[in-house]
Amino acid sequence: MHAGERRTRTSGKPPDGPRHGLARVLSKMGLASRTVAAEWIRAGRVRVDGRLVRDPEFPVLHGKARIEVSAETPGDAVAHGAPPGDVRLRTAERVVVALNKPRGLVTTRKDEQGRDTVYACLDDPALPWLAPVGRLDKASEGLLLFCNDPAWAAGITGPGGPAKTYHVQVDGIPDAAVLALLVTGVDCDGERLAARSAALLRHGAKHAWLEIVLEEGRNRQIRRLLQASGFGVLRLLRVAIGPLALGTLAKGAWRRLEPSEIAALGA
Repeated sequence: MHAGERRTRTSGKPPDGPRHGLARVLSKMGLASRTVAAEWIRAGRVRVDGRLVRDPEFPVLHGKARIEVSAETPGDAVAHGAPPGDVRLRTAERVVVALNKPRGLVTTRKDEQGRDTVYACLDDPALPWLAPVGRLDKASEGLLLFCNDPAWAAGITGPGGPAKTYHVQVDGIPDAAVLALLVTGVDCDGERLAARSAALLRHGAKHAWLEIVLEEGRNRQIRRLLQASGFGVLRLLRVAIGPLALGTLAKGAWRRLEPSEIAALGA
């Protein structure tokens, strides 16, 4: 470097901000899942600033680029949450739906084993594309949220999100020591599992109902935690997410949340 020259440092990022893959951007806009968006792109139905793009990972500056989706038919566009014709897309209105999930349904869009899924309960053409906010396993039931905003959903399911409250029937009657152990935590398969709180609701001669509150849900956390404590789960029902209670919503029924309810969840 010659005298008088200055070394220029670069961050390696484009000067106008970070970019994300096109399929991810369409998903973040609440218009489709990333998988469906990638199918649109590969089919030649998406343009960015007038340019036809077929690469789902094509880098896009979210909020700056003009993104257009060409629908095959008006009906196809409505089904996927995109308007018919070539139009500039705007972020979709946030829609959050609460479902009282019945036992026996799988929390996924499609199941490779052909099992019934939670989307059988959401068979309404007026609904936009929605993804589950977290999961309930096949044997579990109760409050399950769906949303078309992945960023909002991540705030609900991630660390710092609202607590989840469950009512759990077990094959025994835990004493105070067991309830304390559920909160203190146990090591299970290399993970430390613990509840925020655990209380005895009621019991009979052989079975009991507990109320267990989790800060964040890991895979089958309550079942694994109780099994490690010597108890099997007979029923598991999620009754609340933060201040949002399942209430009197019928099994298999859903309702759209009010803006005030969405705001109260704090994400």
